[in-house]
Amino acid sequence: MAVKTKARPGTTEIRPFTVDIPQADLDDMKRRIAATRWPDKEIVDDQSQGVPLATIQAVARYWEKEYDWRKVESRLNALPQFMTTIDGVDIHFIHVRSKHEDALPLIVTHGWPGSVIEQLKIIEPLTDPTAHGGSASDAFHLVIPSLPGHGFSGKPTVAGWNPQKIASAWTELMKRLGYSRFVAQGGDWGAVIVDQMGIQAPPELLGIHTNMPGAIPPEIDLLFQGDTTGANNAMGSLPSGLSADEMRAAEEANYVWKHVAYALMMATRPQTLTGLADSPAGLASFLLDHDAKSLALIAQVFDGAQAGLTRDDILDNISLYWLTNTAISASRLYAENKLSFFAAKGVNVPVAVSVFPDELYEAPQSWAEQAYPNLIYFNKLDVGGHFAAWEQPKIFSEELRTAFRSLR
Repeated sequence: MAVKTKARPGTTEIRPFTVDIPQADLDDMKRRIAATRWPDKEIVDDQSQGVPLATIQAVARYWEKEYDWRKVESRLNALPQFMTTIDGVDIHFIHVRSKHEDALPLIVTHGWPGSVIEQLKIIEPLTDPTAHGGSASDAFHLVIPSLPGHGFSGKPTVAGWNPQKIASAWTELMKRLGYSRFVAQGGDWGAVIVDQMGIQAPPELLGIHTNMPGAIPPEIDLLFQGDTTGANNAMGSLPSGLSADEMRAAEEANYVWKHVAYALMMATRPQTLTGLADSPAGLASFLLDHDAKSLALIAQVFDGAQAGLTRDDILDNISLYWLTNTAISASRLYAENKLSFFAAKGVNVPVAVSVFPDELYEAPQSWAEQAYPNLIYFNKLDVGGHFAAWEQPKIFSEELRTAFRSLR
């Protein structure tokens, strides 16, 4: 699957890494796609029962007949990739240093069902801003790791790799690379992890940026967590006096908690999802159903629309999960996690927040200010969704330049 050097036990060395998927694995993937046994068509005219049959069949047709994994493999191998072992687990990461020596070191963390592929489009704008409308003073040295159990990173064989442990591992990774000061960014799981980095507040960490802020007041978040079926009428139990922005955010969060069956399954029974390791189409359908807005965008893409992502973008990411057989190992992060995704957690380091309109919920500034008392930047964008770096790399890169400018 990959060309890498073996770590000597107990070492902290950085080893080179190259992606090299055997052709036999690619042939087997396409054979399995062609042999998919399809379910009956849904009995509704919308996405309320999950990924529509027509959408997943369009994905499978392109995946089998036209998609070429070697293109993204070449893009990955054109970048400096490495492996290092932290607490017994191999951590894969991309490390691109800017030509500008005063660049600010930045570690960017993906989520689920994402990977380092999400961040490929922001590497050049962040490391070489002068070629992308920025100035040399906005440059970053960029580190993009694969979460444990995801992509090319190792799969933990013992329990304990929760967001708190990953947060401390990321600090160790940055120190191991020689960075005595750095900032951190994350969305989805990455947002939970950078919040934990902020709570741990190592002296090297200057601040964090999140595009999925943990900003919901905990008492409101608990209402929604306890009402996934709607039987407890969480919305009817909200405190009085919420602003229009806060009420809209509450409605969005309430909707999310009622449509996260995939997360509940992974959190409670990840090993039961064996079918995801056996059927590419089954895996694709599960990964596509992350949230309603992202699924709608992806369906448009496979209908031929230009909508931020391309068909290859989507299948690059799904294929990575398939070819590394990480559907189950990635799911275990949900089982390891005991934190709320969206609740305020007590972060006191400098925090920057970018709110994209199609995120799972649009955090109001009032909640962000309460959750992050050292809020140094807040901005609401006009376009973009949950996978903002992937969908809107130009806007996302500009956000990070502006967000961290005061910390340089």
